[in-house]
Amino acid sequence: MMENWIELGLLFVSAFLAATIIPAQSEIVLATMHIQNNHNVWLLVIIASTGNIIGSLINLFLGCYLIKFQNKKWFPINKKSLARATNCYQKYGVWSLLFSWVPIIGDPLTVVSGVFRTPIHIFLILVSVAKTLRYISIVLII
Repeated sequence: MMENWIELGLLFVSAFLAATIIPAQSEIVLATMHIQNNHNVWLLVIIASTGNIIGSLINLFLGCYLIKFQNKKWFPINKKSLARATNCYQKYGVWSLLFSWVPIIGDPLTVVSGVFRTPIHIFLILVSVAKTLRYISIVLII
């Protein structure tokens, strides 16, 4: 029984980290756990989505409060990705957050949304839809 909670915790952590600049593959963890069939599929989707959404909130706060440090070596998003995300955000506005699940551009988009001070309730709705639909798609494909 304890192993199940540890597995679910690992899924949460991998999804959380995958939404930040730390390279993590939550899709592989989710797919493996789904194939093993030890957990309810919707519980897996909820845990992965929650971790990923909370990780995106960290990016939002990075954009709000730490963007002034973007020229520092330790800043987690490189200039090229940030510029690409800024262009996308300026072109499509908050609706670009529906692409927050996309590799390479998704995480910088959530940072840029903080720079542009996107209201948190709009951010949460759009990012939650995008991230959750991605995980639902993964379990449906498998």
